[in-house]
Amino acid sequence: MNSSYEHLKQDLHQELKNILGYWSSNTLDETHGGFVGRINSDNEVIKNASKGIILNTRILWSFSAASNHLTTSEYKSICDRAYQYLKRYFKDENHGGVFWELDYWGQPINKRKQVYAQSFAIYALSEYYILTKNEEAKTWAIELFNLIETHAKDNINNGYVEAFNEDWSPIEDMRLSEKDMNATKTMNTHLHILEAYTRLLGVFDSEELKSALKNLIELIQEKFLNSNYNYDLFFDTHWNLQSNIVSYGHDIETAWLVIDAAKAIRNKAIIAQTEATAILVADAFLEHGIDSEGAVINEKNLDTNKVDTDRHWWPQMEALVGLKYVYELTYEPKYIEASLKIWDFTKNNLIDKIHGEWHFRVDKNGNVYTQEDKVSMWKAPYHTSRACIVVQNKG
Repeated sequence: MNSSYEHLKQDLHQELKNILGYWSSNTLDETHGGFVGRINSDNEVIKNASKGIILNTRILWSFSAASNHLTTSEYKSICDRAYQYLKRYFKDENHGGVFWELDYWGQPINKRKQVYAQSFAIYALSEYYILTKNEEAKTWAIELFNLIETHAKDNINNGYVEAFNEDWSPIEDMRLSEKDMNATKTMNTHLHILEAYTRLLGVFDSEELKSALKNLIELIQEKFLNSNYNYDLFFDTHWNLQSNIVSYGHDIETAWLVIDAAKAIRNKAIIAQTEATAILVADAFLEHGIDSEGAVINEKNLDTNKVDTDRHWWPQMEALVGLKYVYELTYEPKYIEASLKIWDFTKNNLIDKIHGEWHFRVDKNGNVYTQEDKVSMWKAPYHTSRACIVVQNKG
């Protein structure tokens, strides 16, 4: 591996500390507890913003994972703060699971059970358990696994249903966000159940969990992966495809997460299959998902051929991980060369050198979308910190 790539890894080591420093210094809500719900692009805290489960579970995961990676107790108080807030305010003591959204006081304002959110809670609690050996956190993660398997698993058609009401009864509008389709089964949710189950299996040796994870790998390989080596995004109950959109960031993220899942269940045949798939996905990604500046573009609608050329923060970082995995399988320089260009673009365009943290996205000309928040329901330290950790750890 060349010296330029070693510099990239050194950059990521420093950037991880920069990210942790920003979130430690700017996001603690000293008035109402936990963490602030929104900070705008000018680094101004939006007072009385609501608090989302995705932001809060991702904070817990990020600080726990970084603490495990750096073998430090420097951030343990933030990890504990995040865990205690989740337990006190987001946990549904009546029906199980975690709520979607709270007001700034911590009162639930959206009690729906999004399966994606339950998965991120498992992911975060598992990582926190690795850090602290807090048995209560592990027990809660296992409870969430059982809830997903009991309520969300489609035992007739396979796969997992997207969302439910507070009491786990069927819900009409299942959308994860306003930009998503109202689809019963989505690649994004299946991917993050897989991610969560992979991490949980590391602390909970269960045949039922292992079987569920194997099934998820097979679903992603057989239902979501298409002949163009993209992952289809939205399906109905019976696995009829509902859209023809390619999400380049999700493609390259899925490629490496499925390999990790295959390694977790220790199935040599499935590991070989997922590794072979990752190479094909990465090649399609390099051909169609990278622009002339070497950055990752957002998505393409294959029905209209319309391309969303915006460069969001998170696909750049998922690309660094996915391309490194494939490089370690092939030792082909093109994957490292692409990574260096992506990182160069990211450093120059997406990292906010004035206020810290990262811009949410820039357009094809490099202009920042100033209406996008620095911290929000969907803007968390998870993708960035994870890539910093994984690229340094592997290989």
